[in-house]
Amino acid sequence: MGYMPSALPDGEPMPDDGALPGHVLEGAGERPLGFYLHVPYCASRCGYCDFNTYTATELRGSGGVLASRDNYASTLIDEVGLARKVLGDDPRPVSTVFVGGGTPTLLDAADLVRMLAAVRDEFGLADDAEITTEANPESVDQAYLETLRAGGFNRISFGMQSARQHVLKILDRTHTPGRPEACVAEARAAGFDHVNLDLIYGTPGESDDDWRASLAAAVGTGPDHISAYALIVEEGTQLARRIRRGEVPMTDDDVHADRYLIADSVLADAGYSWYEVSNWARTPAGRCLHNELYWRGADWWGAGPGAHSHVGGVRWWNVKHPGAYAAALTAGKSPGAGREILPAEDRRVERILLELRLIDGCPLSILAPAGLAAARRARADGLLSEGPFEEGRAVLTLRGRLLADAVVRDLVD
Repeated sequence: MGYMPSALPDGEPMPDDGALPGHVLEGAGERPLGFYLHVPYCASRCGYCDFNTYTATELRGSGGVLASRDNYASTLIDEVGLARKVLGDDPRPVSTVFVGGGTPTLLDAADLVRMLAAVRDEFGLADDAEITTEANPESVDQAYLETLRAGGFNRISFGMQSARQHVLKILDRTHTPGRPEACVAEARAAGFDHVNLDLIYGTPGESDDDWRASLAAAVGTGPDHISAYALIVEEGTQLARRIRRGEVPMTDDDVHADRYLIADSVLADAGYSWYEVSNWARTPAGRCLHNELYWRGADWWGAGPGAHSHVGGVRWWNVKHPGAYAAALTAGKSPGAGREILPAEDRRVERILLELRLIDGCPLSILAPAGLAAARRARADGLLSEGPFEEGRAVLTLRGRLLADAVVRDLVD
């Protein structure tokens, strides 16, 4: 949720004023508008992390005062003001705001509230707007959570990863035992109705029993949403180097599949239903609306270093470094590093890639002839559900979810 990869794509230059083509707001009233607010700071770098984040040591001497955490909220608020100018008379109130990182909760709670207030003041918030922040369990307390809730946040996502200390050690995470679980109770006491826990499976050295223990600990806290992601070892990370040196073993795909089946079974027994391949919620109201906005190809503005945005078929991305980001805004320029205008065919392919991961699947009508033939084969192989297929939709079965990437590749032909 809200993750920000470190690599930027190629594209055409972004205009200095951030102006977008005139057609981007055509039909905008039929699409929700969200905001992603990226906080690029971390107390330390986790060994598996490939996101656009920075520790104080990494910033020292390379970003100067402009990259300081102390004035970051004000810098990001400048980009929210730019968004208002660029989107002009777009009348849509914002449906979702998601503050991600990095570790957003390294900023003062008042700073996160100020950032949210800027979005509200410039655009307005829908009456039922979902307002989420990610949080590190070690960087919040009851008072911090109460400040967030009073400031308008109504959903919080804690990075738990695992309940086993030896697994956390491999990931370079440092939780006090039981701290993520305690955070859920504190968030409930602060008035948060919607709480998510993020888990990671497939860490080198993790056993099935370790994974079951993590799931049991997460479920036992009573969040209404749980995300479970397979660990992806990214090139250039500390974990990749350790695996290459033979210090820790690589986890294979069969283990990932087994862990996924365990997760789906345990979570279903506990009353959670999958609605996206890696996400489960107790009720439809507990689903992450902001991530659904991504998966359904709606509009969002991503503010912050390296953040990506999409409005009306135009995608753009900001410069990566906090110092360069702040310098652009201080000079009155867009921090955009590049953009691309997505052709209709690319948008069709992306729609299949994203919607097929959802419980509603994607319409068969958007598949090309070769993709439709592949969908028929996938149904025959038990990868797509029979009932929805007869109703004109491609919906993954449990086995299909295990092989989702392969199914998608076939359907986009």
